[in-house]
Amino acid sequence: MEKTEGRIRELESIVKKYLENEGEGASTTTITVDGLPPLFIEPLIFYGLHLDLMEPGRVVFSMKIPPRLLNGKYLHGGAIVTLVDVIGAAAIPAAGFPMDSGVSLEINVSHLGAAYVHEEIEIDAKVLRVGKVIAVVSVDFRKKMTGQIFAQGRHTKFLPISSKM
Repeated sequence: MEKTEGRIRELESIVKKYLENEGEGASTTTITVDGLPPLFIEPLIFYGLHLDLMEPGRVVFSMKIPPRLLNGKYLHGGAIVTLVDVIGAAAIPAAGFPMDSGVSLEINVSHLGAAYVHEEIEIDAKVLRVGKVIAVVSVDFRKKMTGQIFAQGRHTKFLPISSKM
């Protein structure tokens, strides 16, 4: 756990340096987008995420919102979209379909409210439909204390396993 926290601090530092230098006309000696480690965003978003429930066609995760995921005072919309992508994709194998659920065709999010630092949230993904080549998942973001939904996402995925393409 300590190793993961150290890696997150290291990645946060790299991203911070990049963003701060980019605004001032970064030179070729500064960190570039291509210089960021592969998959650097995943530990920044997913660290602290807990699987609470898995049943056929549904997964529920929870997390306490860390400061690194804020956009000012609120949970960042980009973090919400990333969570819709990954948690929505996790619901498809929970419905009995292959783990490789293909590529995202569409992701949309309706922001209905705000969530704040250290607030406990629940992310509930339900498979709405799985067809021959497409799966559709609904993802609700809810405040654990009140049950209030503050964001709703929909994720449409292409299923390569059953496709004849």
